[in-house]
Amino acid sequence: MIKVGIVGGTGYTGVELLRLLAQHPEVSVEAITSRSEAGKNVTAMYPNLRGYYDRLAFTAPDAKQLGDMDAVFFATPHGVAHALAGELLECGTRVIDLSADFRLRDVAEWEAWYGQTHGAPALLEEAVYGLPEVNREAIKRARLIAVPGCYPTAVQLGFLPLLKAGMIDPGQLIADCKTGVTGAGRGAKVGSLLAEASESLKAYAAGGHRHLPEIRQGLVAAHNGEINLTFIPHLTPMIRGIHATLYGQLIAEPEADLQTLFEHCYADEPFVDVMPPGSHPETRSVKGNNTCRLAVHRPEGSNTVVVLSVIDNLVKGASGQAVQNLNLMFGRDETLGLAAPALMP
Repeated sequence: MIKVGIVGGTGYTGVELLRLLAQHPEVSVEAITSRSEAGKNVTAMYPNLRGYYDRLAFTAPDAKQLGDMDAVFFATPHGVAHALAGELLECGTRVIDLSADFRLRDVAEWEAWYGQTHGAPALLEEAVYGLPEVNREAIKRARLIAVPGCYPTAVQLGFLPLLKAGMIDPGQLIADCKTGVTGAGRGAKVGSLLAEASESLKAYAAGGHRHLPEIRQGLVAAHNGEINLTFIPHLTPMIRGIHATLYGQLIAEPEADLQTLFEHCYADEPFVDVMPPGSHPETRSVKGNNTCRLAVHRPEGSNTVVVLSVIDNLVKGASGQAVQNLNLMFGRDETLGLAAPALMP
């Protein structure tokens, strides 16, 4: 069994990790931390987990206890993993960080977007960006994983086939994205209240969202050159899910077979589903599931290509992708614990 700990288990990504790992046949959750809830049983906070974690209680973070684990997940606010990650790595424990602490390669850029000093810049060189569809072999050898953000996952998986094939203009990329309210976390915020978010839709961070440099970093690597991306996120009145509508301008031959391009690119990917021509994937089709569903369109035969990309922001956009990384790191089938179909309706 793979012994794991979870730092910061009271948020949405923490409880989603617990839910997914409860059905993992080769993982045992040995520790879960929360300073504010130390001593409380996990099932007292999350009764949906009764029968799975009845003896597991929250504890204050303890480096010695966590250092005895095979792997530790950080489901914490940005900046928290900096303090403990190095110490755990020295103990031989692998670290899977769901925050943004190790996603950006440029320290100054991270500090500018996240408004704080980076606490572990020496670890950035070895941190592996945990998008399996791009970095599978590096993930297998990694000690430290930076799990991609939810928007970056949906956007990159949609644009990557086109950029790698040189089929779209890298200077004219648009990502029009919508998310559910769980993307804002479990903390009490006025904007996430039912009366504020229900029956409404709004754009936010139109002047610049902190996922933008992460998306740009991934697309630049795929294109092997500079890109120009306009990324606008929106808040929608649903609990979970991301819908990314992606626009690019074709520079390839007029008869390019976009459907075949996407199908070939993701033919061997267990968690990317390229849907049939003419499809319009829905967020509800990936609810609770680790799949990214994609559909590619070329409206009226124009030079514009439109890619529709949907994921569950808490699964493929966070905890599910983290478990997928764990499986790869420990030489397991990467679908373990993640094979359940999505919830419908």
